[in-house]
Amino acid sequence: MVEENSNLSVLILSGSPIIGSFGFRSRVDFVRIPGVIKLRNGDYTSLNLHIDIEQTLSIRSSIIMHTAEFYDPDLFIVDKEPLGLRGEVEDTLRLLKQRGTPCVLGLRDVMDDPALLASEWKRKNTAPALAEYYDDIWVYGLPQICDPLAGIDISPSVRRKMTYTGYLRRSGETGIPLPVLEKIDENTPYLLVTVGGGGDGEEIIDWVLSAYETDPDLPHPALIVLGPFMNSDLQHDFQLRASKLDKVEAITFNAQLESLVDGAIGIVSMGGYNTFCEILSFNKRALIIPRTIPRMEQYIRASRAQELGFVQMLENDGQRDPVKMATALRNLPQQKLPADVIVPGLLDGQQNVIKLANKWFRSKLDHIKTVETPDKKRVNETPS
Repeated sequence: MVEENSNLSVLILSGSPIIGSFGFRSRVDFVRIPGVIKLRNGDYTSLNLHIDIEQTLSIRSSIIMHTAEFYDPDLFIVDKEPLGLRGEVEDTLRLLKQRGTPCVLGLRDVMDDPALLASEWKRKNTAPALAEYYDDIWVYGLPQICDPLAGIDISPSVRRKMTYTGYLRRSGETGIPLPVLEKIDENTPYLLVTVGGGGDGEEIIDWVLSAYETDPDLPHPALIVLGPFMNSDLQHDFQLRASKLDKVEAITFNAQLESLVDGAIGIVSMGGYNTFCEILSFNKRALIIPRTIPRMEQYIRASRAQELGFVQMLENDGQRDPVKMATALRNLPQQKLPADVIVPGLLDGQQNVIKLANKWFRSKLDHIKTVETPDKKRVNETPS
């Protein structure tokens, strides 16, 4: 957005503890709010603060509200949860609605099993917010994959707010040298194993390591990214196991993951939204092992993507047979490429989001408004 609009500034509010590890373009900044983490049972707990989750949410709510009040944005985009995790965004939405600020809900392609999502949103009384607070709903995907609000009882007027943008093409810096590794160099074809943040990826990592321990003659080495949120004891155990294997390297985190995806001949992942976008963007063969607890999101995405021919899916049956995984890893480089499947508009998400945002910015972009300072000098005011 800022690359397209030279007068635009963007402020991101995020609970991610690693947001500072990423470089942002000029005119993009962030405010860090206290983070929370989702437990396997679906509940949330404070990520770093040793305080009650309700206190954490109150702090988040206050920071969001005061930031929006003083930053006074021209467009407010909320990610995935219409009212926040537990309603901490509602006061801000109400304030901005009173000010006439357009509010947008951004949804990934898949939320959850429709029955489970309907039950959750009914419990949280979430659906009315779509009609009351939001001017637009942007779905960062395509209806051929999923309708993220299937099962939710919403009115035709709310449906008319929905626009499927296509997936968000990733174009991060490519050609960046690999991190310093002992067993893989820039000339070595490798499989990239990534489990996102790593908070719930230990079974996949264990399964891949078991495959290499069982079948040391697997043709391609694996570069495993454990994820910054994986338990430190598990990280240590996995790195120790990897150190004993000739064809496996394990690292904790790399801020330029796109470059690792770009250099790989195949991807093994759980199939979260971001990784799926990277697989499509860099046209990589992929083996997806989705989780099914606490949400069915990854399974729904992976199974539909397999039906369309984008990826291969391997279900985690709890047994995690290393021979089964080794066979899948051998076959991975022979799969079809995602680009072999023609879906119009598949990766048009970025350009469509820019168009949708510009619709709300247009009056300001065409006629940058001016304000009077106390000494009567006129200054430009930029959209935010």
